[in-house]
Amino acid sequence: MEFIIISGLSGAGKSSAASFLEDLGFYCVDNLPVALITSFAGLCMAGAGTGKYSRVALVTDIRGGQTFDELFQALDELTAMKLDYQLLFVEASDEVIIKRYKETRHNHPLCRQGYSLPEAVQFERTALEPVRRRASHILNSTGLNLSKFRGELLRLFGMGAPNEAITVSVTSFGFKYGIPIDADLVFDVRFLPNPYYIPELKECTGLEEDVWAFLFGYRQTHEFLRHLEELLAFLLPQYAEEGKASLVIAIGCTGGHHRSVAMAHAVTDFIRQKGYSVEEQHRDISR
Repeated sequence: MEFIIISGLSGAGKSSAASFLEDLGFYCVDNLPVALITSFAGLCMAGAGTGKYSRVALVTDIRGGQTFDELFQALDELTAMKLDYQLLFVEASDEVIIKRYKETRHNHPLCRQGYSLPEAVQFERTALEPVRRRASHILNSTGLNLSKFRGELLRLFGMGAPNEAITVSVTSFGFKYGIPIDADLVFDVRFLPNPYYIPELKECTGLEEDVWAFLFGYRQTHEFLRHLEELLAFLLPQYAEEGKASLVIAIGCTGGHHRSVAMAHAVTDFIRQKGYSVEEQHRDISR
């Protein structure tokens, strides 16, 4: 069982960290009171055998005071329960936190106690230093966009190899019906010989053997597929390492019946052989 406690500075990205961990398969709870941590952990341990609570993350708000005896007592109790927890401390520079609050127009929680925003940020940083020293991991979000922030979390708490952290969708489409709006990468295969003009192939699709044999009877089909596979072999691990959770690859021909379908099917097979989770779709095959 993986059990992660997320703490850190207000505005540094604690809630974003929880959201990203949820994408990685964690069961996440935001703003759990410190007093409930051990009880919650016990419930999760009891249900871990079912697989539902095998990966758990919680965000706890401990900004209410300058001492953290209750939190540290909870951490000691988790150790006594033989729960191998991890404490993630999320921080950022004062300048970045202040800028974020200015941009979002939210109030820092400590501003309600009469502190100015710079005073609140500095006070909280000093108050949380004992927690920071107990952290298993310290993640500084300064200079990180959301994608890179997620990539850092993936590096710390991912599910193993990069190819297990990204889901790929390969879809064929017809340009006459428009490019898929969710496409990340678009490839145009209208330069390939068109089976549409072969009477016996006109009503077939790119999933049928006769169309496949026709297309791959040409040198340019093999060369294009080879170059595309080399490109994807380079790109996929880069996207995974950067923290991208899903990638949509769209391959188009004129009508979305023949060439794009065959190439999308071949690309899907290649990506699956590389060990990635991949799904194959043919948007316009029945139009």
